[in-house]
Amino acid sequence: MYRKIYFLALIILLVAPSAQAQQYPDHPVRVIVGFAAGSGPDIQARTVAAQLGTSLGQTFIVENRLGANGTIAARSVAQAKPDGYTLLFSSSSITPTPYIYKSLGFDLRSDLDPVASVGILDGMLMLVDSKSPIKSVPEFIAYAKKERVLYGSPGVGNILHLATEMFSQKAGISMQHVPYKGASEVMTALLGGSVQVMFVTPPSVMGLVKDGRVRALAFTGTKPFPPFPDVPLMKDVLPGSEPMGSWGMFFAPAKTPAAIVDKLNAAIREALTVPAVSGIMQRDGYVPDNRNAAETATFFRKEVERMAEAVKAAKIEPN
Repeated sequence: MYRKIYFLALIILLVAPSAQAQQYPDHPVRVIVGFAAGSGPDIQARTVAAQLGTSLGQTFIVENRLGANGTIAARSVAQAKPDGYTLLFSSSSITPTPYIYKSLGFDLRSDLDPVASVGILDGMLMLVDSKSPIKSVPEFIAYAKKERVLYGSPGVGNILHLATEMFSQKAGISMQHVPYKGASEVMTALLGGSVQVMFVTPPSVMGLVKDGRVRALAFTGTKPFPPFPDVPLMKDVLPGSEPMGSWGMFFAPAKTPAAIVDKLNAAIREALTVPAVSGIMQRDGYVPDNRNAAETATFFRKEVERMAEAVKAAKIEPN
């Protein structure tokens, strides 16, 4: 009799996760975004969440929780119940955080399960004001070796800060960092002459580049940026440069049932085939991703490891 009870209990344990995944989601899902409403990551999250609501027949509610390079949002999800009803949407900005904060309140590598990457942006743009006489990366490097140069970023440890420091190290120059509260403030400073250069992800500045208000000296990707194919690749004008891009990704709390993670991954990948979704990604220069959950996790952990060298190059001490 006890043997029968044991086997019955074992069957229930084996069947329960599958049944749970089949029923998922049976009530609204919260998607926490660590960036401002209207930002690139927010637009991506809302675009995909809306399509998930259609395909999975349940509401996906996007909430914005700003601060600390996305770690406030990430911590809230890492501490949530691992049932698939609280998700995180973050960008590559989160990858350096284990190396710049002494205590995050969670472990980025073990307390969150990557679910799906929605898109990869191959690189960043290096910008100067259009009124600047500098028209190429070699000219900029020559100038920076003679004159004091200020550069802006959205804060210490931000991925744009790290990209600029990696460039400086490779170019053999030294520039002074001026941290701001966001990329829009950096752009205002660039246009006003308070800083001379900035690195930025393209979506937020494409209009300014097209209008000729700023000049793109280089793109840090592995191949030309489609909207601006004439902008030189950094690796061509500064050999040995490390490609530095951006991406957007959904996460779940660690120990979320694999069946639910896989169901979400499949639904997100399907969403990326919908023209209304893929069109928004491609408009901003992102290539829709098609990795499964395991491949996404491997990609994410390699990205986190890669940032250790970038933080070291920037000489950032954990705080």
